[in-house]
Amino acid sequence: MPVKSQSSIRSTKRSGARACVAIFSFSCLGLGACSSGKSDETIKVDGSSTVYPLSKAMADAYRTTDPKADVGVAYSGTGGGFQKFCAGQTDVEGASRPIKAEEIAQCKTANVNYIELPIAFDSLAIVTNPQNSFVDCLTVAELKKIWEPGAQNKIKNWHQIRDSFPSQPLTLFGPSKADGTFDYFTHAIVGTETSSRTDYTASIDYAALANDVGSDPNALGYFGYAYYQAKKDKLKIVAVDNGHGCIKPGADTVANNTYLPLTRPLFLYVNVKAASRPSVKAFARLFLAPESAQRVTQVGYVPLPPEALATQIARLDKGVTGSQFGGRGSVMGIKLDWFNGRKEDDLSAFLRE
Repeated sequence: MPVKSQSSIRSTKRSGARACVAIFSFSCLGLGACSSGKSDETIKVDGSSTVYPLSKAMADAYRTTDPKADVGVAYSGTGGGFQKFCAGQTDVEGASRPIKAEEIAQCKTANVNYIELPIAFDSLAIVTNPQNSFVDCLTVAELKKIWEPGAQNKIKNWHQIRDSFPSQPLTLFGPSKADGTFDYFTHAIVGTETSSRTDYTASIDYAALANDVGSDPNALGYFGYAYYQAKKDKLKIVAVDNGHGCIKPGADTVANNTYLPLTRPLFLYVNVKAASRPSVKAFARLFLAPESAQRVTQVGYVPLPPEALATQIARLDKGVTGSQFGGRGSVMGIKLDWFNGRKEDDLSAFLRE
């Protein structure tokens, strides 16, 4: 993934408009999608910056078996990726939030039907520079005070957040408006999706954001947990207090549903027409294969329980189309086990509330 120079870090806000593309080779890994001979097709994958490391990990696993089928794995943010996916330009979309109503309409206009597959959970990470010795935990109210639109050009010093914090500059880093992480964070913390101050360094390139925070002693940033895990020697994780004490992100706090409101599911959307190609279906199945749970953990996310994986494989094999979330976009409070076949009624009841 590209890393920007220090000069560009200090100059202007990144546009987040480009997509970084890596080409990988894939095989069917014994998932019932093998065909003999050389594959000359390309599977196009785009979308979430958060899901990108997971797609790359699956790509690495897939290519060790058969280097014949090329898969282009890109990231342009969940929103940017849906624009391409709903125009029929890509086969698979990674998403860090469910599809929105306007995106559903775009897909319908282009006659793009899709299968929605939850694939893992993320505990969205709040991070500072390791040199920051005074911030170990922030409340949801303090995070809102920092990131709400009214903070623009006003909240610029750590002392303004909490009286006990020193008077020193506050430098902010975070996702772009094209990112599902931006959508989810603003919904969970500010209270309205996409409602945020804009005077911060924004990018779809979370690895570069992690480097930014690791280079600036005054920094505060947020992005998917995988990017903290990849750079944890250069970053400091910040616990979040939602009124029940300071909780750090991680597999345990996702499983016991205590890292709220920043626990969220991650998704794969598969074009139904593309899924009729054995290679595309095999690629999607790899995300749900039981043996891939270890890869999910290594990247920094939380695997779905085995029963949930089986439920989603059945959903893929049956070609169940549409979204369970009804175009809501970001939804807080989804639990890890709600994608099990036996618990999907709980999910449905929750979404009706």
